Amino acid sequence: MACGCCGTDARPLRTGCSGNCARCAHPCAASRPAPAAKSASSGHTFSIASSPTAIERLRILSGDARYDLSCACGTQGDERVRNERGDRWIYPVTLPNGGTSAFLRTLVDNRCSSDCAYCPLRSDQDVRRCLLDPEEIAALFLDYLRQRKVFGIFLTSSLSDDPDRSMARMIDTAAILRRRHGFRGYVHLKILPGASDAAMQEALKLADAVSLNLEAPTQRRFQVLSQRKDYIADIVEPMKKLARWTSREGPFSRVGLTTQFVVGAAGESDFELVRTMGALYGKLGLSRAYFSAYQPGGGAAHLPGERNPASMGPDPLTREHRLYQSDFLLRKYGFSADEIPFGEDGNLVLDKDPKEVWAALHPERFPVDLDTADKFELLRVPGLGPVFVDRILKIRRSGGRIRHLAQIGDPWRLNRALPWIKQSA
Repeated sequence: MACGCCGTDARPLRTGCSGNCARCAHPCAASRPAPAAKSASSGHTFSIASSPTAIERLRILSGDARYDLSCACGTQGDERVRNERGDRWIYPVTLPNGGTSAFLRTLVDNRCSSDCAYCPLRSDQDVRRCLLDPEEIAALFLDYLRQRKVFGIFLTSSLSDDPDRSMARMIDTAAILRRRHGFRGYVHLKILPGASDAAMQEALKLADAVSLNLEAPTQRRFQVLSQRKDYIADIVEPMKKLARWTSREGPFSRVGLTTQFVVGAAGESDFELVRTMGALYGKLGLSRAYFSAYQPGGGAAHLPGERNPASMGPDPLTREHRLYQSDFLLRKYGFSADEIPFGEDGNLVLDKDPKEVWAALHPERFPVDLDTADKFELLRVPGLGPVFVDRILKIRRSGGRIRHLAQIGDPWRLNRALPWIKQSA
């Protein structure tokens, strides 16, 4: 029987169900307060929802999309304020190439059949469930695009019993935008665990970037987070296929491939995370990894991050930031995973950035002569990033010498480099 509210199949309640779960209730059930009714089979009370508008469902789903981050680090304060004051589905993001933009970001469906212990949307939780169909998402996005409020779209979804069915909503939305409306801007699509090769390849045809979230660095850690998903079959093997298809020699070489880790939920160490990152970059050619510091309170009681929040470290957000810095060292600074320094507990030092910690452990490499050092050596200097290093090399190529830091940038920003460099007299 079709739901009169949203048009999707309505299914009978299971014995003992409250009526708010993804498997039994109408997809739009519990999306807003409603009169109470009783299940004839269980006697339990549940809500009967009237039809929520597309904007109301977008408000619910975009709020739920905060659990699936494009980037949790590096956005400016004014961007965060704009996002909080305005439409929550307009999200400032950092692209895989380092640029920034504003996207419409939302779940297309929050009806979930999975058991991800860190996620407040997992199947056993009593949350508002709803969905948007592809036509609705496309219309909403095009309206914001015409207003120049967004320049791209990021679509993700909860996981149903049929991953391909969940992915179809994202793929169909992208197809409407690309093929019917000629949209040539940025499209990011989530690859869901367990999706078929055909579904993944269809997403790759339409997207500029795709992501498949590892969530944890090892199979042992992942099993703490989920018992229903198979880490190897549902995530690792599909990630390898995606990496092959998006490689320089692959049929979808123009498409970026990213992933996300939940930091702290499963009790993993930074060493484990960085080692896995190194393999992803070195062996699979991943475009970028993202990190989301676990926030206790919404997860299952058995999680290490719930039982012992102190196990996540004294400052989870600083830990997340240090992981992003380590990620940059691997991707942009020529470091290998083996060179990233850790404390005795296997975690990154929180009160200093990892490049400064590495420099202090290698005094034989300093001071670095700005007039003779190669790019690799310059990138090892704390306080010097790729932009400053490129300026140094440009001055040297034109026959100049570095006599003062003002030649390459703001001296105040470069003060950190002073203990580590040697300048011309």
